[in-house]
Amino acid sequence: MAQNEVRVGREQLKDFTREVFIRTGMPARDAETEATVLVWANLRGVDSHGVLRIPFYVEEVDGGYMNPKPNIQVVQETAATMVIEADLAFGPVVTTFAMDQAIGKAKEAGIGWVFIRNTSHQGAMGYYSLMAAEKGMAGIAFVCTPPGMAPHGARVAGVDNSPITIAAPAKRHRPLLLDMATSVAAGGKIDLAIDKGIPIPEGWALDKEGKVTTDPRQVAALLPFGGPKGSGLAIMLECLSSLIINKPLLEPVLLGKEKQHGHQTQNSVVAAINIGAFTDVDGYREHIDNLIDGLKALPKAGGFSEIFVPGEPENRTYDDRFRNGIPLPEGTVSRLRTVAERFKVKMPSGL
Repeated sequence: MAQNEVRVGREQLKDFTREVFIRTGMPARDAETEATVLVWANLRGVDSHGVLRIPFYVEEVDGGYMNPKPNIQVVQETAATMVIEADLAFGPVVTTFAMDQAIGKAKEAGIGWVFIRNTSHQGAMGYYSLMAAEKGMAGIAFVCTPPGMAPHGARVAGVDNSPITIAAPAKRHRPLLLDMATSVAAGGKIDLAIDKGIPIPEGWALDKEGKVTTDPRQVAALLPFGGPKGSGLAIMLECLSSLIINKPLLEPVLLGKEKQHGHQTQNSVVAAINIGAFTDVDGYREHIDNLIDGLKALPKAGGFSEIFVPGEPENRTYDDRFRNGIPLPEGTVSRLRTVAERFKVKMPSGL
């Protein structure tokens, strides 16, 4: 833990987070969901999608871009699919609902594929695919937002960095959980670097002049991982989500019909696959175990002491932080204190 960080207990942090969102006008049940998802991200070391988001969310509520009391509606439905209008709901509130619907449909139809239209920031997307894995299913979730990443060959934003996550259940091991953005680094890591007062690595982002920057405060566009690979994946995810529900997010900005802004209105897809509709579930789980064991037993490359599988580093961080508390940088604590003073909510002990 860095010198300018302090650890806070997970329950105290969750209680604080829940109370803040209740004070914004959110029903207690929804505030519990929001707090659970944000603190889960911190527990796994995904601090870019944890409680540092609280001040931004509060600002979005003030501006009318996040709705603490949304009218969430199912607007279209088949046996295996659904379209949900989120009414600018807080992302975790509508996305947990959507994945529950996907899991229910997968039980009956073999697969559930649910579109979410007009939601707000959804936190760490791995939470939702893991919901399916914990029910013995495979889970998928991905996000599309207005442009924030420069496509390969461009020097300004033109695509989204479309986070995507896939989870698969094991038997002896924890589920495999891939959770990644199509950018070199998630946008939230820029905010985390600001809170920590540190530079970002070269190659993460461009400034407004289209030049590579290491100053997180100068970032105007993220860069895709793997050049054309991350860029191409982001483009195709927009095709598989926003365009199918006739809510394009890239097109209006690219064609000059809308100006780019910093508000996080987005579309999303969550899906659940009922493994039992295709094969024996226990056998599948054993195959996942064997895959994990086989990969970890491979000869190590130079400089590596261990081979990790998707989700494993985060699981270890979770175990440590569950026992020993969650470290928060000084910048995050300062901004949370401002929120606490505004809503007259007591800060977690130790902060």
